Amino acid sequence: MSARKRNKRIKIKKSRLIIIAVIISFSTFFLGNLDILDRGYYRAKDFGIETLKSQNDKNENGIDDYSDIMLGAREDIKNDPEYISTYYEGGYPPDDEGVCTDVIWRAFKNAGYDLKEMVDKDIEENLNEYYRISGKPDPNIDFRRVPNLMVYFQRNTTSLTLDPYEIKEWQPGDIVTFRDTHIGIVSDKRNEEGVAYIIHNGGDPAEEDILTREDTIKTISGHFRFK
Repeated sequence: MSARKRNKRIKIKKSRLIIIAVIISFSTFFLGNLDILDRGYYRAKDFGIETLKSQNDKNENGIDDYSDIMLGAREDIKNDPEYISTYYEGGYPPDDEGVCTDVIWRAFKNAGYDLKEMVDKDIEENLNEYYRISGKPDPNIDFRRVPNLMVYFQRNTTSLTLDPYEIKEWQPGDIVTFRDTHIGIVSDKRNEEGVAYIIHNGGDPAEEDILTREDTIKTISGHFRFK
């Protein structure tokens, strides 16, 4: 075989290898993005972000506390409680009723924590810190008021960034407040920019992309992670 023909065959083989490599690379990229398109949202791994797991498993169910809190919030939203803001003797509304704050204590309950008890205790011991309470505390409603939960989380959790574009800092199970009127739980779902979804009940229970919405981003007042 002449050197000319041998070189020609070598070039053809190299070209074929390059084409195969391109096809494999494209297929991997396409299939990966097809998965994203199919599920309709992104996850932390799509942005090279490690999902933070709690070192605690309060209810010993094999799921860490942060994940349990998020899953509890998601379960409440799936139950689609009717938005009813009223006072209940004993404090707790029926399972099929609730407001934004009910997502929070139900989320904590799913992880094995009695948020009502924890908030009531902190109020009893630090009443002067709770500006929303005038006069005698009322355990039937105090734990279901956003201003009280804000104070509790400010005092008993780690406060984190309010910038939703610092995407690595927003982790599943975190708590977020909007001014002193609304509250939700951070999801493990994200939008195309990596911004976390929020699980909340603002009248229509939802798990959605709201953090960077024009009417929302300027109202973010707190971002907390339970210790």
